[in-house]
Amino acid sequence: MREFIVEADGGSRGNPGPAGFGAVVTDAATGETLVERAEYLGVVTNNVAEYRGLLAGLRAAHDLDPAATVHVRMDSKLVVEQMSGRWKIKHPDMKPLAAEAARVFPPGRVTYEWIPRERNKAADRLANEAMDAGVSGETGYSVRRESVGGGAAGTGAGAGAGVGIGVGIGADVEAGTAEAAVDATAGTAKAAAADVRAARSVAAPTSGWSAPDLGAPATFVLLRHGETPLTPQKRFSGSGGTDPSLSAAGREQAERAGAALARRGTIQHIVSSPLARTRETAGIVAAHLGLEVTVEDGLRETDFGAWEGLTFAEVRERHPDDLNAWLADTGARPTGGGESFAETAVRVAAVRDKLTAAHAGRTVLLVTHVTPIKTFVRLALGAPPESLFRMELSAASVSAIAYYADGNASVRLLNDTSHLRA
Repeated sequence: MREFIVEADGGSRGNPGPAGFGAVVTDAATGETLVERAEYLGVVTNNVAEYRGLLAGLRAAHDLDPAATVHVRMDSKLVVEQMSGRWKIKHPDMKPLAAEAARVFPPGRVTYEWIPRERNKAADRLANEAMDAGVSGETGYSVRRESVGGGAAGTGAGAGAGVGIGVGIGADVEAGTAEAAVDATAGTAKAAAADVRAARSVAAPTSGWSAPDLGAPATFVLLRHGETPLTPQKRFSGSGGTDPSLSAAGREQAERAGAALARRGTIQHIVSSPLARTRETAGIVAAHLGLEVTVEDGLRETDFGAWEGLTFAEVRERHPDDLNAWLADTGARPTGGGESFAETAVRVAAVRDKLTAAHAGRTVLLVTHVTPIKTFVRLALGAPPESLFRMELSAASVSAIAYYADGNASVRLLNDTSHLRA
């Protein structure tokens, strides 16, 4: 039986902040490096990045030989102790990641060892390269390197040449303000970005095609709530306002959406934002589908602070400087202590990871709002933060994204309103 050693690491500059992971798989008998993985994750916490590095290393080892035994070495005491079963996993973001890692190999085939950081240099280097590339603008940065003799048959488009480097379709791109990190790492970030661009010119891209059969994806059908009295007036309506219910027109839109989704017959679970308009929309749809509704706080709309209930023109008149700053930087908050789009992106990414881990292979309806849906789409595409201002999303519209086990994503539908037409 083959034995592999997996060394993994993850980091976050800000915690949460721009994050990345690195993972290395070596042959325990020969010491040969067989596989390297690295990816920029966007804005997540240090612990999430460490778990994502562990998952990447375990999956790479499984691709090499599903019957192998694996010895994991990490400098994260938290991950090692939790995965060894000696520490309880209390944080809700960690539980699904730990459960997913435990499923890669059968119980008893993976052991864990804590090592000091200086003995985990290879994985640490890869994680920092990913973070450097991400903050410098390489938002889809993803590295897959495999040795010629590693035995990873068909797992990378560039495997025959010993290296495959490509952009992960679903690589996370968060909107956080990372100017300080960029200033601190500008030299190495530019060098890493140049290396990646050069490699892309000679290596076949592995975007979405290099992984083995990953099974059915977790598919999120994203339904924006129906109209409220504020919707036709185009007023800011977030999570910090009066929490309006649906109007008569909004209830009719929800009925039509529910009937259309029932005809498709693919929805297996419904998750709703906690706000009144989304819970009402979800309840109407659930009646058509015969399903229960689960409430998830992370799906709530952005808090627009003092702008709640105002039109864009009214905000322009009363808070022109704040509005200009908000339009120029997704890290800027609305007047009065609202929530920035960057902060919204952090919690949307967290709930995405939580739900994809919980619903692998299933189709789930998420009833939510404009900003969360646009953020799901932006992150799936690896699009820049300003793309939030370039998407149209109508009331009661349907969008859809599929999430695969390797972290990649595919946008399948955006702003479909065909079910609302008579």
